[in-house]
Amino acid sequence: MHRISGLPERHTGHPDEANRSESVTIAVTDGNRCVAYWSREAQELLGYTPAEIIGSPLTELFAPDGTTFRHRDGSLLDTRAHLSPLLGATQQQGFLVTIVPSPATGKLQDLMWWMLEQQSLSLSIYDRDGRLLWANEVMRRAVGRGQSEVRGRRPTEFLHGSAFEEAERRILRVGETGKPEYTELFVALPHEPKAHAWAVDVFPLKDGSGRVHAVGLVGNDYSEQYHSRERMALLNEARTRIGATLDVTGTAQELVDVTVKVSRFADFVSVDLLDEVFHGALPGPGPHAGPVVLRRTAHGGTAPLPPDAVLGVGAIHTHPRSSPIARCQATGRPVLHDIKDPDIVRWLAEDTAQAAYADAFGTRSLLAVPIRARGVILGAALFLRHSSSPDPFGPDDLTVIEDLVARVAVCLDNARRFTREHGIALALQRSLLPRGPTVHPAVETASRYVPAGGSAGVGGDWFDVIPLPGARVGLVVGDVVGHGISASATMGRLRTAVRTLADIDLAPDELLTHLDDIVTHSGLPQDIDGADETSEIPSDIGATCLYAVYDPVSGTCSLARAGHPPPILLGPDGTARVIDMPAGPPLGLGSLPFEATELTLPGGSLLALFTDGLVESRHHDIDEGTRGLCQALARPEPSLEALCDTVLDMQHPEGEADDVALLLIRARPLGPESLASWDLPSDPAAVAEARKRACDRLTEWGLEDAAFITELVVSELFTNAIRYATGPIRLRLIRERTLTCEVSDGSSTSPHLRRARLSDEGGRGLLLVAQLTERWGTRYTPTGKTIWAEQLIQAT
Repeated sequence: MHRISGLPERHTGHPDEANRSESVTIAVTDGNRCVAYWSREAQELLGYTPAEIIGSPLTELFAPDGTTFRHRDGSLLDTRAHLSPLLGATQQQGFLVTIVPSPATGKLQDLMWWMLEQQSLSLSIYDRDGRLLWANEVMRRAVGRGQSEVRGRRPTEFLHGSAFEEAERRILRVGETGKPEYTELFVALPHEPKAHAWAVDVFPLKDGSGRVHAVGLVGNDYSEQYHSRERMALLNEARTRIGATLDVTGTAQELVDVTVKVSRFADFVSVDLLDEVFHGALPGPGPHAGPVVLRRTAHGGTAPLPPDAVLGVGAIHTHPRSSPIARCQATGRPVLHDIKDPDIVRWLAEDTAQAAYADAFGTRSLLAVPIRARGVILGAALFLRHSSSPDPFGPDDLTVIEDLVARVAVCLDNARRFTREHGIALALQRSLLPRGPTVHPAVETASRYVPAGGSAGVGGDWFDVIPLPGARVGLVVGDVVGHGISASATMGRLRTAVRTLADIDLAPDELLTHLDDIVTHSGLPQDIDGADETSEIPSDIGATCLYAVYDPVSGTCSLARAGHPPPILLGPDGTARVIDMPAGPPLGLGSLPFEATELTLPGGSLLALFTDGLVESRHHDIDEGTRGLCQALARPEPSLEALCDTVLDMQHPEGEADDVALLLIRARPLGPESLASWDLPSDPAAVAEARKRACDRLTEWGLEDAAFITELVVSELFTNAIRYATGPIRLRLIRERTLTCEVSDGSSTSPHLRRARLSDEGGRGLLLVAQLTERWGTRYTPTGKTIWAEQLIQAT
């Protein structure tokens, strides 16, 4: 017998291992040891045809050393050969030549075998009943069993758990349907300290006709990719979900939701911040050594939180020096601990609130990360994992959560800065708006200002009630583009300008024309000392305004608007309508003139002035909003204050993106008992008659104490009208909170106050009027002018 040396034999679990130990007959020799028979297998292995080899000596098949077969092409084969003697009738000895390829012949079949056996993936083959036929070395090592221990057994017979039950169901289903399946499992195999992520492909093994003979399973441990993917998903979720609102509490809660509810990164998360953050202030620089006092901003967990085991949102808690939160605040670095670490045991002994929670849920691992922005620590976030979590926190978790908290810190700092600016803007806005309802005999007023919700904050909406001479009142409402401090400051500029223009008693259309000029000129480029000609247009460009003057004597109201929504008039009968009046361009465009509209306000009628935020929102357009406002104004309410609340409840729900200003005015016309008017000739002799009529009316009103000053005022104003103006001349007295004396004439020439010299014979009359009365002035009318003077009175 010849034995061809080869690689040492090894048991690999190959399913055809038993067949490989059987000899394959390749030839039969005659008594002369020449080839007498050549099999088909021999032709395939050695390359000779029967015609080429039969009759040739057997030794030609071997290498010169006589131990190795030689292929027809001259190459040597790594095989084993057996020569079995054959005794014939002639007693001549022939041989039966058998050959068995070595377990590693180096041909394609063996290369394929090595690839499967040495593959880093877990490979296995099952029959259609789910019994294991073969598993490669990685699979055998993973399950911790040898080939003979698992062959012929179903997966659930040597692996236990719901994940393996699911895998077995898939194997049986694929064997039955012939359709491949894919799944991902997170499971701990035997002898593994923690669960791994597995991507599992289950596919049928079919012959050429498509018949399923077995089922293949490939398992890939992709834990690194899985955790990397989870970390990237967590950061991506944080980018889209955190920082959407400029609200400190809302941003902290978004961090909790992303790490607990969305990604399941932790089983419980709490965010505690320094109290200064809630007021918009920047805390002092750290480190914060010793106990730290923080306010609970947000928290959440995978399980319901018992009230007695956690701090309530908004509660202030002192974290002892031993707590991980205090330590990360002091060092500015995150801390990672197991619950059994001595530092944590000491901390829980001092902090009963945290200890109660840890006991209730079986906390096993924690992370405490400082929240730092602009070099200042704002607070800390605490992340916990319970015993139900598959793994404790590790270094990779610490890396990703540091990145996440750094992003959140920027959002929290932005929210803090917004809180500060919002507070400043709101304080500025409220300081510029009227404080409480304006008391005026001609009107009853009620007003509201509501800042926008969300990140918009305080805007430039404003209103004002301006007392005017002659018992009249100026009503104004406006809207400045934008939000924040800039819009509030611009609103203050416009309000001051309107009050200044109203003080010179301009008609509504004239006032808006002058206001438009002010805005337009303030937005012109400056080319002084090399200033940039393309300077930014101020925010008052494009602002809107509505100005109205109500005269309780005549019961009329004159209005003009600059791009502002028209007011709504509610008549005494409860019918509401929008006042039809020219719109006019917004302020600062300087393109078209403004037109005034005059209407009569019956006693008890209601006029509503408002900004567009009350009638236009994301819920409805301006037409629908206007109809809704008319319906809201028509609702019966006991007072204007209650009506304001009703209107806002119906028209402006919380969270709207635009702020709102609302001004309600109920007209109160003055009755004849408060008025006195006389038309007098332009004759010096009429001065005495004017003084007498004024004194008589003051006596009727019980104002005798004001008679002396009133006589002087009437004499001076009437004399000036006679001397410098044209007739007719009208004298009018108006009694309300003040006593107003008016002299009207047909001239547009206005007197002015001057200081008379010692040698001057006149020029002291208006100076006496100015000294004896509260104020005086001139307003122009369509037919001339009116000079007026007011003095305080006390009715008897």
